[in-house]
Formats: sequence, C-alpha cells, structure tokens
Amino acid sequence: MSDKFQDKAQELAGAAQEAYGDITDSPEHSVKGAARKYASQASYAVRDAADTIKTQVSDKPYTGVAIAAAVGVVFGYLLGRK
Repeated sequence: MSDKFQDKAQELAGAAQEAYGDITDSPEHSVKGAARKYASQASYAVRDAADTIKTQVSDKPYTGVAIAAAVGVVFGYLLGRK
C-alpha cells in the first residue's frame, strides 16, 4: 500500500517539475516532469490492477482457476495453429 502512496508522491513531484519547466520556459524540465508524472501514473494503475485481481482471486478462487484455464486454452489454440 505504501508503494501506491509513493507513486502518487512521484506523480505530484513530476507535475511540479513540469509546471516549473513551463514557467521557466525550460523544455528539459517540462519533458522530464511529464515523463516522471506519466510513469508514476502507469505504475499506480498497474499496482491497482494487480491488487484488484489479487482480491478477486482470493474472494472467488474457482472463478480465477476457470479464467486461467480459459486463457491457457486460448493461448494453446493460437500457438498450435499453423
């Protein structure tokens, strides 16, 4: 959970750096800040999705097994085609 807070802090720092670059007309700071902001947003989204999947699988384990089996069958079918 602390990783999500760290991602949000990095997002805010990136937004601040991007704003600083915009104010001082420094494209280097603007680009670095935007990259930092968007990277932390992506990291937060991935962590959130992983937490959601973990919760769903722990709440309904048979559904998780069924979905994993279906994904395996689809991959097997796609890889086995010639």
